[in-house]
Amino acid sequence: MNRTGPDVNRSGASLDELVALSLDALAAGRAARPGPVPAGDPAEVARAVDAALGGDALPQHGVGEASALTDLVTAVAAGAADPADPRCAAHLHCPPLPVAVAADLAASALNQSLDSWDQAPAATELEDRVVRALAALAGFPSGTGVVTTGGTASTYTALMLARDAAPAPVRFYASELAHFSVDRAATLLGLPAPVLVPVDAQHRMDAEFLRRTLVAAPVGERPVVVATAGTTDFGSIDPLRPLAEAAHAAGGWLHVDAAYGGGALFSDALAPLLDGLDLADSVSLDLHKLGWQPAAAGVLLTRTQEAFRPLERRAVYLNPADDEAAGYTSLLGKSLRTTRRADVLKIAVTLRALGRAGLGERVDACAALARHAAQRVRSSQALELTAEPVLTTVVFRYRPQHPDADGLNARLRRRLLREGRAVVGRTESGGRVQLKLTLLNPEATPADVDALLDLVVEAGDAELALLDGQAQA
Repeated sequence: MNRTGPDVNRSGASLDELVALSLDALAAGRAARPGPVPAGDPAEVARAVDAALGGDALPQHGVGEASALTDLVTAVAAGAADPADPRCAAHLHCPPLPVAVAADLAASALNQSLDSWDQAPAATELEDRVVRALAALAGFPSGTGVVTTGGTASTYTALMLARDAAPAPVRFYASELAHFSVDRAATLLGLPAPVLVPVDAQHRMDAEFLRRTLVAAPVGERPVVVATAGTTDFGSIDPLRPLAEAAHAAGGWLHVDAAYGGGALFSDALAPLLDGLDLADSVSLDLHKLGWQPAAAGVLLTRTQEAFRPLERRAVYLNPADDEAAGYTSLLGKSLRTTRRADVLKIAVTLRALGRAGLGERVDACAALARHAAQRVRSSQALELTAEPVLTTVVFRYRPQHPDADGLNARLRRRLLREGRAVVGRTESGGRVQLKLTLLNPEATPADVDALLDLVVEAGDAELALLDGQAQA
C-alpha cells in the first residue's frame, strides 16, 4: 500500500501514519537488497547514502516528513547487514524479537528518562523489578543492577565501582582473550594496563597462574579480576569458581563479563557452564546478544546493594532527600548516565512473553546449530575446525595447509561481502587468520548453515583459482 500521500507529507503527521510509512520503507529496502548485506564495495554504499540525503544532510529547507522518512529508511534498510538472514553470521548481532521491537517503539514514543521518578514513574519501578529478577537468576538473591548500553559500559561501571570500593590501590587482571573494554576501562580510570593472564588449550583463563600471580603481587594492592563468560572469539568460559576463590583469597573483587555467555542462564543444558557465577561481585549481561533484544540492552548486576554507593549523588532538582524519604525513589545513583531511556521496557516485555523456558529454547537452538556447523566443518576436506564450540561460535579455516592460507581466508571473506552473499566473521588465533560464525538466529536451520559453509568454500575456491592464475601468468 502506498502511504506517501498528502496526509503523511504534511507537517505533524500522526505516529501511526508515520510508523506505517516506515514499515513500507523497510520492506522496500529489504526487497532492494536480496542478500544479507548490500553488494558492492564501501564506496558504492556511500554513494547510495549520499543519494538518499540528496547530497546534503542538513538542507536549508526540509523535504517533508514522508520523503525524508521514506528515502532514508529505504536506503538504510537496503544498505543494512541483516541479522535475520541466516547468511549474516559474523558478529554477536542478533535478529531482534518483533515483540521487543514493538516495545522499543513504545519506549521511544513515551520518551521517559530514568534519572528521576517524576520523569519515569512506572519505568523506574519496572527497572527495579527486572534487574532484581535477573540478579536472582545470576545467583544474587540480595543483588541489584542497572540497565546499560552494553557490555563495554557495564564493565567500565563495574571496574569503577571496584576501584572506588577498594581500601587500597587496585590492579586489574584479565585473560589475554578478555574484551578490549577492560584495557580501555583501565585507561579511562587512570590505572595501569591490566595484567594479562594466559589461557589454556580451551581458551580459558589459567586459574592456577592467576592464583600464583596474586600471591606474589605487591602487599597492599587489591586485585580486581575480570573473568570472561563467553569470549568474543571462541565463546569460551573462564573457570569462574576457582577464579572467584583466588580473587577473594587475595582480598579482591571478581567481575564476570558475561555479555555473551550470560544467555546460558536461560538454558537448563548450558547454565552449568556458569558454575561459580554466584560468587562474583559483579556481572555484565547483554540481552542484545542471546536475549534477542534491539540494541541497546545491557545489564550490570551486583551481588550487594551497597556496591553502587560510589555512584550515589544528590541533585536537588532530580532526587531531593525529602522526595526519596516520601517514596519517590530515584535511579540516578545506579548509572553513569543522567538522561536514560526506558530500555527496560523491551526487556520486561520479552521476559514476560517468553519466560526463561522460551528464551532457553532459543539459546539451545543456536547452540545446536553451532554443533552442527562444527561437525560439517570436520567433515569437509576444504575446511579445518580451530576449536570446539562452547556456546554458539564456530571458528575455522579454509585450506589451512595452503602457503597463503591467511590471505585466502581474508580475501574470501571480502569476496562474500562484496558480492552481498554472506557476512562471515574474521579473527586471529595463533597468529593466523581465522573465519568465524556467530550463530544467534534460532530460526535458522542446519540446511542454512550447510549453505553458508558451501558459500565459504565456493568463495575460497574462486580466490584460489585467481591466485593460481596469477602464479601461472
